[in-house]
Order: sequence, then C-alpha cells, then structure tokens
Amino acid sequence: MGEKKRIAVIPGDGVGKEVIPQAVRAIEAAGANVAFTRFDWGADRYLADKVTVPPDGFAMLGRDFDAILVGAFGDPRVPSNIHAREILLGMRSKMDLYANVRPVRLMDASLCPLKGIEPKDVDFVVIRENTEGVYGDLGGVFKQGTADEIAIQEDINTRKGVERIIRYAFEYCATNKKLDGSPRRRVLMCDKSNAMTHAGGLWQRVFKEVGAEHPHIETQHMYVDALCLQMVRDPRAFDVIVTNNMFGDIITDIAAGLQGGLGMAASGNIRPGHTSMFEPVHGSAPPIAGKNIANPFGAILTAAMMLAHLGMTSEAQKIEAAVLEAVREKKTTADIGGALGTSEAGEWVARRVAEE
Repeated sequence: MGEKKRIAVIPGDGVGKEVIPQAVRAIEAAGANVAFTRFDWGADRYLADKVTVPPDGFAMLGRDFDAILVGAFGDPRVPSNIHAREILLGMRSKMDLYANVRPVRLMDASLCPLKGIEPKDVDFVVIRENTEGVYGDLGGVFKQGTADEIAIQEDINTRKGVERIIRYAFEYCATNKKLDGSPRRRVLMCDKSNAMTHAGGLWQRVFKEVGAEHPHIETQHMYVDALCLQMVRDPRAFDVIVTNNMFGDIITDIAAGLQGGLGMAASGNIRPGHTSMFEPVHGSAPPIAGKNIANPFGAILTAAMMLAHLGMTSEAQKIEAAVLEAVREKKTTADIGGALGTSEAGEWVARRVAEE
C-alpha cells in the first residue's frame, strides 16, 4: 500500500469538535492509507495555559505532515478570538497557504433555494487569495473614542500574490473537470476596480497578462456587486472564479447558500508542493455546539477533498458518493431536511462508505 500519508487533525472549537470526528470516521471507513495525529489547539488549550500555537508549531506541521484537517475556531469565552486569529490566520499566512479553493456543487435540487435549478447548474469553484488583502490587519485608529476618531484599514495587494493566485486559477481550470466529466473552460476575475482603482488596476493588468498565456481558456471580468446579483439569479453562468481575500470570503457564503448552506461547504487552503490545510467553511457556531445537531457533511466533503489532493481519488469518490446518497435519502441533519443528529448522520455515511 505504500507509506501512510500523515494527517494532522485539529478539531478546534465549538461544532468543530463534533464534525471532525465524523470526517475522520469516513476516511477510516474508506480504507484510506493514512495515519492521524490529533492536536488540542483551540480555546480550551488557550484558556488552560494561554498557548495558541506551540513554539515551532507551524514549522512542525509543514515538516512532519502531508495535510492538515481543521474544524473551526471561535469561542465566546475568548472575546478577542486571539487564539482563532493566531491559529487559523497564522497557519494560512506563515505556511503560505495562498490558494483558498472552495468548490460549489449542488448535490440535490431540494437543497437550492432558487427555482428551477438542478445539480448540473451549480458546479463551479471560487479560488480566493488567502494571504493578503485586509486580513493582514494593517492599519490603525487615531483619536479613538472621540468625535474625530479615524480608523484606517489597509488592503495589501502585491504583484507576487496577485499573479500566483491568478496563475493557480488558470492552471486549476486547465486540469480539473466538472462533475459530468466536461472540461472547465472559463476563468472569471472578480474585483471592484471601478472604486478600488489602485488594487483593482493591479488585478486587471495581471489578469490580462496571464490570460493571454492561456488562449484556450475564456476570460471574463465582473465587479463584485454584479457578480453577487448574478449568482442568485443564475449560477449556471460560472465556472472558475478568482478574486481577492475579502471578496472571496463574501461570495463563497452566498455560493454556499446555493448548495444547502454553510454546513455543506468544503474548502482547501493550498500551497502547491507543500503541506496544505483543509477545513469546512462553517465556523464554530457556539449556539448549536454540543447539541449534536451540526451538519457534518461539510467536514466529510472536506475530508474527501483532502484525500483527492493527496492522490487518493477512489477513496474520495466513495465518500462523496455516500454523502450524495445520504442527501437524496434524507439521512441528514435537520438543516437540510433530515432528522438525524451529527453523529448519526456521520455514522450513516461511514457505514455506506464501508459497503462500497
């Protein structure tokens, strides 16, 4: 079978502690040749010893593991969310996981709030720049608490960062197919260059230059507001979307609504050729944590995405097929029409995977 792929598992906070075990259960049921190592990074650890990331933590992950499976971070007991910021954003920036890849796929028409939309109509991917933009937390406040208060938040866009994410989008389009086996043909760049002229100008120039190197791929541009409108009018228009950090964050939540909500959305944080991290899109959801009602399918589909990234295509396909069957048979949590709890839905999927 070859050497086991080494997976670091970090459930984190809230519902992450409930859904990640179901993702691990599905991986084990698929017979994937992996070895798990679990880490307790999160709010509990921080509250106990004020440690967010142990010394050499990120270097260790990159050195000792092939991939990282993460749950969610955020806990009301830590109002500053310092642990979430230092772990999750730190992992993305310090491990240079510059490509946030979020597939948007509708498994069943019943999950989409739009009329007349079928699964074949929602099959696109959003590729979000993951290390720059406003998430660098650069800026400051002057005269805080006064009537003259000024708050400045810097939006950072480097030529290197913009070019590599746009190149990644074109390469993804050229090498990945849709679920029906047809090739992807179009890359759309989303910005707000009519208002953000300096940052948008850089994105526009680089997109034209890189697009010219791929004459077989159609290029398209939309302002972010127009794209949001089009996404809820007719998602069939989209194939591969590339955009900056903040716009990618926003439009992928809208996109998740097309596929059944955040509980169905998977993502990967990729640095080609290096250890990458995979996490469901939803957050820690404190109001429903510990109640066995969180949808585990986003985490399970994230696990499948991770396995595919590691070259375990058949195992990934088994998991995706089992989730699809669960959705169609309503063996799901209540948010997408079923009556099962988190662990029961995960158990159903794992059992179906093992039967394949």
